[in-house]
Amino acid sequence: MAAEAEQGFRPLDEASLIAYIKATPALASRLGGGSSLDSIEIKEVGDGNLNFVYIVKSSSGTIVVKQALPYVRCVGDSWPMTRERAYFEASTLREHGRLCPEHTPEVYHFDRAMSLMGMRYIEPPHIILRKGLIAGVEYPLLADHMSDYMAKTLFFTSLLYNNTTDHKKRVAQYCANVEMCRLTEQVVFSDPYRVSKFNRWTSPYLDNDAEAVRQDDELKLEVAELKSMFIERAQALIHGDLHTGSIMVTPDSTQVIDPEFGFYGPMGFDIGAFLGNLILSYYAQNGHADQANDRKAYKKWILKTIEESWSLFQKKFVELWNKHKEGNGEAYLPDIYNNTNLLSLAQKKYMTNLFHDSLGFGSAKMIRRIVGIAHVEDLESIKDASKRAECERAALNCAKTILKGRRQFETIEQVIEHIQSFDRD
Repeated sequence: MAAEAEQGFRPLDEASLIAYIKATPALASRLGGGSSLDSIEIKEVGDGNLNFVYIVKSSSGTIVVKQALPYVRCVGDSWPMTRERAYFEASTLREHGRLCPEHTPEVYHFDRAMSLMGMRYIEPPHIILRKGLIAGVEYPLLADHMSDYMAKTLFFTSLLYNNTTDHKKRVAQYCANVEMCRLTEQVVFSDPYRVSKFNRWTSPYLDNDAEAVRQDDELKLEVAELKSMFIERAQALIHGDLHTGSIMVTPDSTQVIDPEFGFYGPMGFDIGAFLGNLILSYYAQNGHADQANDRKAYKKWILKTIEESWSLFQKKFVELWNKHKEGNGEAYLPDIYNNTNLLSLAQKKYMTNLFHDSLGFGSAKMIRRIVGIAHVEDLESIKDASKRAECERAALNCAKTILKGRRQFETIEQVIEHIQSFDRD
């Protein structure tokens, strides 16, 4: 990290944040400027893990200010963490916002020395998607919106659209987000498959299940392949952490937030993260069912959303490819793939590989959420430990078999059938 950036950094509290905003025109103007700044209200809403997140309100407007700390906030100085993640978050938000403004909040200001970003406030009644799924709320446009976001952000940052020179420049820029990538490598692809002080699970119920993961050589070989792809394959600018906690929703709006893990990686990692988290939510529903609501209808809606998310993504992605097939993209040069039949065959092969990548990464993300360091509230909020373990075991077994047999699936409908086969409601 540059010395001058380090020297310019200071964590802001509420009083110093007000002074900072008043001295920063890009933020002050969003709050109305002038006398509007005399009655600023600040609420700290960070989740406690990594960053300070402030909602800042004046009589004329509201913004969000986010500041990255040089360590994991919930642990302290003993776990250092690069502040440069704030730069990659702001850069990814701006790039994805340019490509898909409908589903990406606008960045108003970024201060690299302070690791501080000012951005659009995503107003109520938006809530975190994960919380909506736990509450059993249906979002009829979710699949349409998320397939749109993924198709646009992934296609337009890939070599299907860009020339090699521009692509390599962007890859080089994002390669510096190595610390966040290494964190993913450790917690998703390594720790669940070995004894690690960070791992936890619903003990004693899942003790044997966690041990079985650590002893499963076939699983380890498949995970090694996925880890290599994650590290080596600079396919597109991915969000890098696209779970249901990184999406804010209402029934008619979807906003993707928190891309601090953004880098050029495999497209399937984003798609898999989203689908894998929906599958985890599906298995959690039995633990949230009660006499008033058995959640069966809601589980059908989740499965429909999984199916539609992939089907719509595939359709939109290929449509973008066809629309821009005569452009600058260097992966499939138009003078070689000008035969419609040949291009169609190339697209089918490409999308089949991407489907299998997505299933693999999604399954790996599911496994780490059950026997790794960070779990999901969908399952954690099931108070009865034995019931929670039952839901987790079904999800874990489903994930293991999909990961190992991902290339045998030809359609998303086959995956849906497979998910249902592990459901013990």
